[in-house]
Amino acid sequence: MAVVVDHFQSDGVNIAYRVEGPEKGAGQHDIPFLLIHGFASTGATNWVNPSWTKTLIKAGYQTICIDNRGHGNSEKLYDPQLYSAPVMAKDAVRLLDHLSIEQAYVMGYSMGARITAFLLHQDESRVKAAIFSGMGYNMVRGLGGSAPIAAAFEASSMEDVTNQTARSFRAFAQSIGGDLKALAACLRGPRLSVTREMLEAINTPTLIAVGTKDGIAGSPEKLQELIPGSKVLPIPGRDHMKAVGDPVFKQGVLAFLQEL
Repeated sequence: MAVVVDHFQSDGVNIAYRVEGPEKGAGQHDIPFLLIHGFASTGATNWVNPSWTKTLIKAGYQTICIDNRGHGNSEKLYDPQLYSAPVMAKDAVRLLDHLSIEQAYVMGYSMGARITAFLLHQDESRVKAAIFSGMGYNMVRGLGGSAPIAAAFEASSMEDVTNQTARSFRAFAQSIGGDLKALAACLRGPRLSVTREMLEAINTPTLIAVGTKDGIAGSPEKLQELIPGSKVLPIPGRDHMKAVGDPVFKQGVLAFLQEL
């Protein structure tokens, strides 16, 4: 089984990625899985460490984990205008181009779900099926509250951060070696909305997977109402941080794919 960890240039920005699993024609499925992580995370933290890649590879899929710009081993940028979900969606499409992949299953978590929505809007033909995870109706409504988190990342020390949510985000970012200045710039970048019209135009099979105790994502059922033919996968008893590696999440995604 081949594992490739490499970089490519996306419109001049150095983007890191990891490809693992059977090569085309060698596995059960010819269409690979593109995995897009959430804010302050990395491809390894979001998908490799919780055994997502292992699960998908065992099921016969090749996996591609991207490190979004400003995250992981990708280039760190400090101009907020260089960060937006549509721009990061273009990074993902360019990665598929770089790897000569015409179409992929795409799964994004939290911020990665927003990126996936813009990828669908930009070039839906590249997506065989989409999984929006860790994000429900707040994809449309917006989250708000990013300024305290950005300020926490810009603070000189954790002792200067009093907002508990902001402290938890900073602690997580620091624990995996995130570049706090780049992550603050990402938060302060353009917050372009995923519109109802964008979602209503989706023709791709779509699964919405959200923890039942997720206070960040918003209602998955309300998001489902906007996306024709979409399905909801509740992840019982899990909040935004704990849903990622849950077995119900993994089993539900595999079952969704088997029904396509």
